[in-house]
Amino acid sequence: MTEVPNSTATPAAARPDPLECTVLSDPAAPAAPLLPVQPAADTLEAVAARAAMVARLEESGELGPGPVREALLALPREALIPQAYVRRSAPDETPPHWDLLDFCRPDDREELLERLHSGDSVAIQHGGEPILGRVPGPRRGGAMTAMSSTMRLTADLLQQLDLRPGQRVLDVGTGAGVTAAVVCFVCGDAGVVTLDIDPHVTAAARERLSALGYRPTRVTGDGTTGWATTEPYDRIFVSFAVRHVPQALVEQLALGGHALMTLGTSSPSWPSLAMIERRQDGSLEAQLRAVEFGHRAGAGFDRLFLSAAFREEITTADGWTQRSMLAPPPDTARGMWLALDHLHPGLVRNFGADDLTIGAPECRSWMRVQAVSDRRWEVTTSGPRDIWAEIQDVAGRWRAAGTPDVYRIHFDADGGQRATSPNGALTWQISPGKTGDAR
Repeated sequence: MTEVPNSTATPAAARPDPLECTVLSDPAAPAAPLLPVQPAADTLEAVAARAAMVARLEESGELGPGPVREALLALPREALIPQAYVRRSAPDETPPHWDLLDFCRPDDREELLERLHSGDSVAIQHGGEPILGRVPGPRRGGAMTAMSSTMRLTADLLQQLDLRPGQRVLDVGTGAGVTAAVVCFVCGDAGVVTLDIDPHVTAAARERLSALGYRPTRVTGDGTTGWATTEPYDRIFVSFAVRHVPQALVEQLALGGHALMTLGTSSPSWPSLAMIERRQDGSLEAQLRAVEFGHRAGAGFDRLFLSAAFREEITTADGWTQRSMLAPPPDTARGMWLALDHLHPGLVRNFGADDLTIGAPECRSWMRVQAVSDRRWEVTTSGPRDIWAEIQDVAGRWRAAGTPDVYRIHFDADGGQRATSPNGALTWQISPGKTGDAR
C-alpha cells in the first residue's frame, strides 16, 4: 500500500505549525469536544536541548561538521515525536508498565524533551496501536513495537552515507521519521522514499513530516523488498537488523550507489554493519564491519535473550571450573566476536555482568570467566556446549586470519552470501535464517 506520490517541499510561510496541539479526552470519561490548544512554537528549551544533544555527539566523536549536523540542529524532534513512552517498571518486572508522555501536556514537557534529546532510543508505539490520536497516560503489559533509534547510531550512519542534494534515497524502516526528515533536509524530498511495514507508523510519519514541510513518497510494505517503482537509488538506509543482505535492495542500487544496514544473527550481542557499493561498471563491492552497536531486529526476526532466572543461574550456580593461562579476547576484538557469533551461533553475552559471562539459552549452557591473578583466569562452564573451547577455537582462527574487523561479502550465483577475511583464511555462510516481513 502506498501513499500519494511526493511533491516539492511546502514553502516555509505556508507550512502548518508542526507543534499544534489538541487536547484528547480519556475514552472512558464522558464525551467532550476536542479543544484546540495554542501551539507551543519551537521553544527555547527545545532549541537548547537540541544544541546540547549535538554538542554531546560532537564531543564523543560521533558527529562532525556537515549537513547531518545542520539537520539535527534544525529539526524539532518534538514535532516528529510529540508523544513517547517511558518505562516505569524495572527491566525484569512483569507485567511491564509505561507512561505515554505528550508534549502538549505541560507537566510532561520537561521529561519528554529530556527523553527525546538524551541520545537513547525512544519508544513510540505500544502493541501495534495507532499512533495518531492517542490518549496519553499509563500502559501495562504488551511490548513496544516501534522505536526511534539512538541518535549516535543514526548520526554516524547518516554521515557515512555522504548525503548530498538531489540524491534519490530509500529510507527503509520509517519509525518516527527522524531519518527521513534528515534526508529530506539534506537531499530535498523529491527523490526520497520512506517505507515501513506498519500502516500506523506510515500514517504518523506522513502527518508529521508534512507539518515540517516535507513530502517524500510514503510506502507501507515489507522493507526487505524495497520499492522498485522509483528505483534506482543513490543511497539506501535500513534502520533495522537483517540476517542477510536483501537481494531486492541490492538490485535497486544505482551505479555509484551505497547501502548501509545492520546484519545480525539470533543473538543481539555482536552486530555488524553491511556496506554495499555498486560500482560504475555495475559490479558490487560489499563489506561486513564488526561494530559495537547496531539496529534492533526487524519484524519477524526472532532474537535470543538471557532471562532473569538464567542470568541468576550463570552468576551463582556451580559448574566445572578450570584455571587457564589463556586470556579471554578483549571486547575491542570485535572481528573475533563477530566470527564467533556466526561460527558458533546461539550465544548471548550478559554485558551487565562484572566478568565475561555468556549463555546459550536454547541448551542452557553457560560460561563465566574471572581474572584471579596476573595471567591467570578462572573459567567456569556448564551444559552440553563448551563455550570456552569455542571461543579459543575462533580466536586462534581469527588471529591466523590477521585479526580482521572487516570482512568481504561475496554474493554467490545461487543467491548465497559469504563473509571472508581479507586473506581468505576465515569464512562463513551468511544464513538467511527466519526473517518474515520487516519494517
